[in-house]
Amino acid sequence: MRAHLGDQLVIESPTTGAARRDGEIVGLHHQDGTPPYDVRWSDTDEITLVFPGPDAHIRHLEQGQATSTPKAPPGTSEAETMTTAAHPTGPADAGDIGRRVGVERRRRGLSREETARRARMSPDYLAYLEERPADPTLATLIRLADALGTTVAALRGGGIDLPPGQGHALLHPRLRDLSPEECRTLLSTHGVGRIAVSDSDGRPAVVPVNYEVVDDTIAFRTVPDSVPAAAAEREVAFEVDHVDEALSQGWSVLAVGPASVVTDPEAVRRLTQQAHTTPWAGGEREMWVSIRPTTLTGRRITPADQ
Repeated sequence: MRAHLGDQLVIESPTTGAARRDGEIVGLHHQDGTPPYDVRWSDTDEITLVFPGPDAHIRHLEQGQATSTPKAPPGTSEAETMTTAAHPTGPADAGDIGRRVGVERRRRGLSREETARRARMSPDYLAYLEERPADPTLATLIRLADALGTTVAALRGGGIDLPPGQGHALLHPRLRDLSPEECRTLLSTHGVGRIAVSDSDGRPAVVPVNYEVVDDTIAFRTVPDSVPAAAAEREVAFEVDHVDEALSQGWSVLAVGPASVVTDPEAVRRLTQQAHTTPWAGGEREMWVSIRPTTLTGRRITPADQ
């Protein structure tokens, strides 16, 4: 058995062959990749020294041919820029990795300096990685993932076509109700949420929309005769959530209340000017629908000791 940093160790049931535990290999004790390994388990986020038995196998993160070594950006070391045959960059676009790093860093409220310190790298290199196409080594990505509390696969966009929440549940989860104030904080100013409506044929439908929060009102843009537009003049449910795959925890917020079309020209102009993003679906979407929640509830899953 041989492994590289970032590979996955999978423990299977000897009777069914189904995976019963898995984790990311974050430390090697032999240069040739033979056991034992330091493994960060997906169900507990704990790192332990593992001597794999006959019920274990390695799921390699990357396979393929070596790529060329990119030119070193300012402030980087040789270790941060060298690409090896054992760990090619794979299909991920270099610029996409940097954008994901930047988004995750800002989401956790970390400065570049603090993130670079945690990842043991130059702040100049982190700035280069976030702002320009770069080709970080797997070792660099592992350090960044650890600093940001996420996984290498998440930074590389490996799960972009998979539904969230495929990791193992926490061993001792805690499900806690959120106060209305906490729900408002999690809704924040904008994002992507899901609206539950009945379409023109009376069938239930749930569709994602880019939304804005203005005062105590949730607003989104759409086009007439669309499914989201069917929310107008009805009581609807609007849901926002986030799942932290690395820690197997997350939260959800549900807002319920009447929806209406925004018709006042000044209100439409203000919403359009203050919108943080344009609708990801594209096209001319100039019909604003607002939801004024009458109830705001939410729940959060965390480890029992938090």
